Amino acid sequence: MSLWRGKSRLILASQSGARKMLLANAGLEFKAIAADIDERGIQADSKLSNPREVALLLAREKARAVSAGHPGSYAIGADQTLALGDRLFNKPAGRSQAMAQLRDLAGNGHELNSAIAVARDGKIVFEDVAIARMTMRQMSEAELSAYLDAAGDAVTTSVGAYQLEGLGIHLFERIEGDHFTILGLPLLPLLAFLRREQLIAV
Repeated sequence: MSLWRGKSRLILASQSGARKMLLANAGLEFKAIAADIDERGIQADSKLSNPREVALLLAREKARAVSAGHPGSYAIGADQTLALGDRLFNKPAGRSQAMAQLRDLAGNGHELNSAIAVARDGKIVFEDVAIARMTMRQMSEAELSAYLDAAGDAVTTSVGAYQLEGLGIHLFERIEGDHFTILGLPLLPLLAFLRREQLIAV
């Protein structure tokens, strides 16, 4: 049973399996439509380097892009950046780049900045950024290779070459932050916003 009570449609501006799962599990009726934007181009043009600001910018642009084509709907844009100190990571292009990222992350702590924005008719009506702090354990080349072999092409679909909800859990020794932030959709602040707007039943 859906808990959505809005007269307008709820749209997730993403085809991320994890994000769709989180919304569905929360009992929200929605449609998933990927935002057709040039993320790297937008990031480059913005001249932003702060991981939090980059994530929020891209979440806003995704929400705006989808909401503009669906008048009256509430469009949820989300983006996540991974920062190791001052260095920003993008999704690895292949196995060799995934291995390079994992070598740098192993034995160190990094931050996941998960941003969310909600737009209606092209205007941002809500935004938030949550941070998770992740510490990877130290690993040998053999362990990293074994992980990459087991994870396969999935390593290229997420920044940092891991999905914590899958085999990526083997890489970590400590995690500070909620599950939703790590999966790329800060669900608690989103639900609080929808509740304030009287768009959900609970």
